[in-house]
Amino acid sequence: MLNVKDLRAGYGAINILWDISFQVAEGEIVAILGSNGAGKTTMVRAVTGMVRPSAGVVQFNGEDLAKKSSRYILDQGIVQVPEGRQIFTEMTVLENLEMGAFNKETRAAFQENLRTAYQRFPRLEERAKQAAGTLSGGEQQMLAVARALIGMPKLLILDEPSLGLAPNIVDDILQVAADMARRDRISVLLVEQDITKALACADRGYVIENGRIALEGTAAALSANEHVKKAYLGI
Repeated sequence: MLNVKDLRAGYGAINILWDISFQVAEGEIVAILGSNGAGKTTMVRAVTGMVRPSAGVVQFNGEDLAKKSSRYILDQGIVQVPEGRQIFTEMTVLENLEMGAFNKETRAAFQENLRTAYQRFPRLEERAKQAAGTLSGGEQQMLAVARALIGMPKLLILDEPSLGLAPNIVDDILQVAADMARRDRISVLLVEQDITKALACADRGYVIENGRIALEGTAAALSANEHVKKAYLGI
């Protein structure tokens, strides 16, 4: 589904990513792991068209999207839940969810997708008329994920979903991601600093260090890797 090969990207004359390559198959959860400043955010921006790669391929369902606009990439089914949630705080929960229906196809399916979103996150239905800014941090993250699902993603990018949240809330959100991958065959690209939780959810993972892929493998193999244990898990 997603095939990124030899990707280079940065800002102006400063290059951040160096020959990044990774793949995500249909219905697969792939974790992109690394510390702050490793290049994870730049990688997400390059995949979603917010940063123009200087080299390499971002192929999605056989089409190279490396030079395409963010809107075109979104229309192909790559939908992101951004770091920090970025909800519209003065709008209601329902109005935020309506913002996820961004084109003719998603608007036509809005009511059906809204029911599905409420089934996955019942608290959002209870708070549908409530201003989004009055929700708890966990509820706001649920709203951000539900809004992305309204967009009918083929590939869902979760960018640091654990940031600032209680562990049990993170577990709930990652469980929803796992259910989507297994049941609905939605691919998930999970970008995380919390390597323990990410590897517990993912099928495979890639570790980015200093803008390069340092390690890759199954979730089990990375969890057992001595470098990962020492550098990221404190074992």
